Amino acid sequence: MTPELITFIFLALIAVASGLGMLFSRNAIYSALFLIINFVTVAIFYLLLGGAFIAVSQVAVYAGAIMVLFLFVIMLLGAEKLGKNESLAWQRPLAIILGLGLIVETLYVLLFQAREIVPTANLPEGFGSPASIGDVLFREYLLPFEVTSILLLVAMIGAIVLTRKEKS
Repeated sequence: MTPELITFIFLALIAVASGLGMLFSRNAIYSALFLIINFVTVAIFYLLLGGAFIAVSQVAVYAGAIMVLFLFVIMLLGAEKLGKNESLAWQRPLAIILGLGLIVETLYVLLFQAREIVPTANLPEGFGSPASIGDVLFREYLLPFEVTSILLLVAMIGAIVLTRKEKS
């Protein structure tokens, strides 16, 4: 076994364990912390594949900003104070159906599409660098990028307005 394979298996076990910890944790804050561990593990995968900028973005954007926002919302709404048995009857069957669909898709990709995965040796020079990502983002995808930022701002303001308590 090569060192790369050993590293991959070790990181994959951490990623799967943190994902399962997130799913099965009864505490919302612990679930968010397990998700941060998963995000960091994915960032290390990006580093192993040579995508340093994407790895740093993964940690800064997801593990940093978005998870802090999740933790803030969890604490703001008091999600830990909700009843433990407040689940809807349709959630479990839907989760099982969607999980089976994901497994079928994964098997299809692994069995029939694995030959079409592009190896990293065939990538052009500068692929994934901050300059090339910025060039594509701000030339071809500027409008969707700005619309997404406005949508996120409106969602944040809406969450604040909905959770604000009126003074009596």
